[in-house]
Amino acid sequence: MRSSVVLAATGLFTPPHAISNDELVGAYNAWVGRWNDQHAAQIAAGEVEAKQPSSSEFIEKASGIRSRFVMDRSGILDVTRMAPRLPRRSNDELSILAEMSVAACEDALARAGRTVADVDAVIVACSNLQRAYPAIAVEVQHALGVRGFGFDMNVACSSATFGLRAAADMITAGSARAILVVNPEICSAHLNFKDRDCHFIFGDVATAMLLERADLPREKPAFEILGARLETSFSNNIRNNLGFLNRAESADDAELLSRMTAPDTDLLFVQEGRKVFKDIIPMVSRMIVAHMDELRIEKLDRMWLHQANLNMNRLIATKVLGHEPSAEEAPVVLDRFANTSSAGSVIALHLHHEDLAPGAAGLLCSFGAGYSAGTVFLRRTAS
Repeated sequence: MRSSVVLAATGLFTPPHAISNDELVGAYNAWVGRWNDQHAAQIAAGEVEAKQPSSSEFIEKASGIRSRFVMDRSGILDVTRMAPRLPRRSNDELSILAEMSVAACEDALARAGRTVADVDAVIVACSNLQRAYPAIAVEVQHALGVRGFGFDMNVACSSATFGLRAAADMITAGSARAILVVNPEICSAHLNFKDRDCHFIFGDVATAMLLERADLPREKPAFEILGARLETSFSNNIRNNLGFLNRAESADDAELLSRMTAPDTDLLFVQEGRKVFKDIIPMVSRMIVAHMDELRIEKLDRMWLHQANLNMNRLIATKVLGHEPSAEEAPVVLDRFANTSSAGSVIALHLHHEDLAPGAAGLLCSFGAGYSAGTVFLRRTAS
């Protein structure tokens, strides 16, 4: 792709509630105790296995996560529920995803010194859309007052980089002057909080990116998009089966909630973590190096990697840089935000870019279910 597009600014919406590892473990272990008591006879007879408690130490060692932001904490920490309470809104109210998106978009516009009059389109790119139609992006477009068009897209954890590439291609082709790519993620609604292996992984957040033509006048520094590469390879090792067909099978909402939060369901987030680890690291490392070679980038000043797992990020960065990365070279935000799916790498960029000098090169990189992966190389501009 030609260097005709810049990433002018990013925006961030952070939910009002946080849950620490200690708080999450406390609720989970209380549920484990109740479950084991209720199934004591079957456990004693060897018919079922007792549930094992979790610990904050286990979570941090396995993932690097210490806390996460969520749209609702009371339902998650309620031992009788173990799922967020997100009341259904009327059709006349702004949806929760649109509300998060608008806040992130307004932040990005303010940071870029732009208004909605400067924007021609909105792309909502995320893992977890709350409805099939009308598109959340069209609702966000309407709420902001953007004239033009909008559409939704889902490529799981790589949605942000795929959305960025789609927006950049449209701007390059002349379809728009500027496009907002927004990533609202309520991952807590799709997480099984009764599964010891994954109950700690995700958090909620929304990010936005304002992409625009490089030749537009601007007073603030931006990032020139040097190139964007996308790759997918089908795998079932990360999967979420929750959808409208599941609802069609269910007699009522209470039954659906019961099946959604059951510890043995496959409707919610499930993954084969070790297989993912083994597959993703070489796939993404090779992709980054090949893309660097193609763009003739010899020095990489910053890597804003997908915030899924601290050990995974360290290994990928080490393979690319040739040494273990410093905190400046590969900043981490998952310790505070947890895995926020498509938004994770954008949060890292949003919070860790101001110190870069003009000419510095950086990588925005995502990877996840699909498998999917995206690499976007950026160069800091003076203005």
